Amino acid sequence: MSIELQYLIFAVFLVLIQMVLQASAGFITNGFMGLAGSRDDEVLTTGIGGRFERAYYNMLETFPVFAALVLIVHTTESWDTTSALAVQLYFWARVAYIPLYIIGIPFLRTIAWAVSMVGILMLAWPLLGQVT
Repeated sequence: MSIELQYLIFAVFLVLIQMVLQASAGFITNGFMGLAGSRDDEVLTTGIGGRFERAYYNMLETFPVFAALVLIVHTTESWDTTSALAVQLYFWARVAYIPLYIIGIPFLRTIAWAVSMVGILMLAWPLLGQVT
């Protein structure tokens, strides 16, 4: 299995971990009925629970693009050392992003996000040359 697919699997598990963390934080903040109800009267999660939620939603914004690019790289057999570095940058930056966001360290959090975007761009850029 290519390193790109391995890191795609790691990123899937990162999404799942963030989902559990976000749901747990919501449970702690809003209680069982807050999660079990219809959520017609959505209660905004604040504090650390809100940070878990926003970090999770931020991951959901970037993950589909990352996954699509990894699958395109794999399908077109375009993997190389750049794509291997790109997936590692994306994944480890996303791992770093979680505690930086939860703790509330603004500039480092932004740098972690930017590094993950660099990883995505490193995956995407070489593919443009294959589009005809």
